[in-house]
Amino acid sequence: MDNTRKFKERYLAGEIAFEAIDDYCYEWGMSDEACTLAQYLGLNEQEEDAWVSESEEALLALLDAQKA
Repeated sequence: MDNTRKFKERYLAGEIAFEAIDDYCYEWGMSDEACTLAQYLGLNEQEEDAWVSESEEALLALLDAQKA
């Protein structure tokens, strides 16, 4: 997996499917990264809140609204 670019950046560029978020979460959990999961994924506070408080579908809707 390309860890030099965040999940959000790659998803918005159309390089990966939304479902790849699971792979990123796993990689973060297995790593010794000092950042939060949201930082690792490249999510802002609003996106993180939607994901945690609502659902993956809420996060997907926010991200899809940002696609060019």
